[in-house]
Amino acid sequence: MVAIGGDGQVTLGSSIMKADAHKIRKMMDGRVITGFAGSAADAFALMERFEAKLKDYPSNIPRAATELAKDWRTDRALRKLEAMMIIVDPNQTLLLSGNGDVIQPTDGILAIGSGGNYAMSAAKALVAHTQLTAREIVFESLKIASEIDIYTNSNIIVEEIPCSK
Repeated sequence: MVAIGGDGQVTLGSSIMKADAHKIRKMMDGRVITGFAGSAADAFALMERFEAKLKDYPSNIPRAATELAKDWRTDRALRKLEAMMIIVDPNQTLLLSGNGDVIQPTDGILAIGSGGNYAMSAAKALVAHTQLTAREIVFESLKIASEIDIYTNSNIIVEEIPCSK
């Protein structure tokens, strides 16, 4: 299984505006999962554009991501969007940023957002030193991040999809 999770916190400045946001979405009939951090409105705009790119390149997630990153970097309106995305399918784990980055980590572990470094550190330790499932690692990593980062809460949602062998 491959898993991705998100907390539920939406902040505006130093105020919590929403505690139960859904920051992850399944696409392509559940074969692809995306997650976001940053401005919610910007992220939803990017997810819609990514879904359109997936329709153009349905069997090539890296190509769809690269095409979105090119548009994001070169389109005048898109350039102003402030968000980051993680995209996973059974074979790929990718990070997209507004700088044109499309990054595939060596170990398949990524995290974004204010608590991302805490969650990623926890995930790396759990992968190396436990037998937890992907879902459990994602959940526990986000839970740890929520205990450290004031902009991350413990209203955690995890989605997973089976890996092809």
